Amino acid sequence: MSAEKFAAIYARAAKRKGGEKALESLLGDPLSATEVSAIGDDRFLAEFTKKVFQSGFVWRVVRNKWPDFEELFFGFDIDKVLLMPDEMLERKASDPRIIRNYNKVKTIRDNALMIDDVRRQHGSFAKFIAEWPIDDIPGLWAYLKKHGARLGGNTGPYALRFLGKDTYLLSKDVEDYFSQHKLIEGSARSKRSLTTINQTFLEWQKQSDWSLQRLSQLLAFSCGDNAIN
Repeated sequence: MSAEKFAAIYARAAKRKGGEKALESLLGDPLSATEVSAIGDDRFLAEFTKKVFQSGFVWRVVRNKWPDFEELFFGFDIDKVLLMPDEMLERKASDPRIIRNYNKVKTIRDNALMIDDVRRQHGSFAKFIAEWPIDDIPGLWAYLKKHGARLGGNTGPYALRFLGKDTYLLSKDVEDYFSQHKLIEGSARSKRSLTTINQTFLEWQKQSDWSLQRLSQLLAFSCGDNAIN
């Protein structure tokens, strides 16, 4: 089955959300590549860490404890985090001010190592992310999963979205759309499925001249649990 045209998806989403004006108010825009490249590498480490701790946990609790995370881990300064020995990580992982999960705490230093390696090659991790080709978003996800710690699944992509990198997300609504329209079979994260999903988003981008973020949000609003009763 072929993918729907952008116009059809837009019309359905607008109808479900109460009109074009209401729909447009729900859509967000990513940062420009220049803006992404100006983000401090410490903010990438902070956001990766936040999303790692939010995975499988109550997001509100993580948000409430976040100021203490920032304090305990030196504002996620890459150089300072890299100097932390195992003993210090263990002590901080037992601090009641944060969520006490040593395995997740270890990812802070592991992901700092990834960021440090990239910035040595590219000048900054932010520049590396900003310059990643927009037509190969699955490749960026794969890089984070392979070289980072616990950044697979939606963890890495959600962090990228929050930081302003233009990306679609494989939310439940988006995955359901591709499955229900028989564009993919089985896991949405198989190589074949990701290729199909990526090519489809790029085709919608040609039809609309929209960002991947707006297209991803539009698709979610056009189906699933997003209807207005």
